[in-house]
Amino acid sequence: MIRRHRFLTVAILLISAATTAPVALADPPPHAPAHGWRAKHDRNYIGYTGYRWSDDFGIRGGRCDRDRVGTAIGAVIGGAIGSTVGSGDDRLIAILAGATIGAIIGREIGRDMDRNDHACFGHSLELLDDGGRVYWDGARPGMRYTLTPESRFTRNDRVCRKFTLVRDFDGQRIVKRGSACRYGEGEWRMISG
Repeated sequence: MIRRHRFLTVAILLISAATTAPVALADPPPHAPAHGWRAKHDRNYIGYTGYRWSDDFGIRGGRCDRDRVGTAIGAVIGGAIGSTVGSGDDRLIAILAGATIGAIIGREIGRDMDRNDHACFGHSLELLDDGGRVYWDGARPGMRYTLTPESRFTRNDRVCRKFTLVRDFDGQRIVKRGSACRYGEGEWRMISG
């Protein structure tokens, strides 16, 4: 009786194993969202054109860490930090560059933005998916920016994104829509139209 019971148990296990799908043990594909293994083990963040950034400065979590961004900017001399990609520096960050920032998004917002704000802005354009949202505190107490990258398009063979930027300060909210294009690895510039 015991032998027959063991035989039935083994037979059921063999049939069960043969009829179930095999378990695939593999790394997730590069395009999959980083919820599991990659979120814990892969220390790179895939940018807009596939470049791997070593830090997202909290952007994918929804809040750009302005203090860490400032440290990264201070570590590299020059305005367009993204242009030094490939130098081996792990503290690189994409940045919004160019002199037309105020002209495109308005003087009332542009005059209050400093290079840390430009870096939070540019790195967000680089790393966020369409419809994602990130916020950060501005240089002045009580000032807060919220950026939402939107649809993607191409202009003059450059990859571009539309966005909505909201600035809250002193009980006043300003909402601006605009577009920016990549002018090099990690360098974003505002465009008109």
